[in-house]
Amino acid sequence: MSEKLHEDKVYEKLDYTGQTHRFHEFISCSFSGCNFSGTDLSDNHFLDCKFENCNLSLTKFKNAKLNNIRFENCKITGVDFAVCNDMFLSMSFGGCILDYANFSERKLKKTSFSHCSMKECDFTGSDLSQSIFDRCDLSAAIFQQCNLEKADFRTATYFMIDPERNRLKKAKFSTDGLAGLLYKYDLVIE
Repeated sequence: MSEKLHEDKVYEKLDYTGQTHRFHEFISCSFSGCNFSGTDLSDNHFLDCKFENCNLSLTKFKNAKLNNIRFENCKITGVDFAVCNDMFLSMSFGGCILDYANFSERKLKKTSFSHCSMKECDFTGSDLSQSIFDRCDLSAAIFQQCNLEKADFRTATYFMIDPERNRLKKAKFSTDGLAGLLYKYDLVIE
């Protein structure tokens, strides 16, 4: 990746493990089967890009711009999205492993998370209003001081959300998920 502007390019089965690639701009690019594990992608700008079947575990995105990015069937464990550039931040996730990812203080309004493992994700202080958590495992995920208004948790599992510490107006939950809202009261719900 010696040039700085990459437009409408397809990257397949490339291994960037542990490398540093900074100050690049990717527009309408596709990454398929690539390994970015431990790669430093700080200060890059990704616009209208798709990552499919990629390993992005522990990838660094400090000050990176992620605008309209689609992650499909990717492993994205331990990624700190809290250090991304917050301007125009927009992503969607389908079939991804996002365990231990940090989304704290991010504006993620209308973000779609579908069929994702999101164990121990940190959403502290995030705006997740109108976001969808479709069939996501939210075991031990942290929701503190979040805007969850109109968010959809109807098919999400294993979440624990304190209604007193989050904004939940018109958020959607199934009756099966009510235990995740009442956990702190130590109730027996059968």
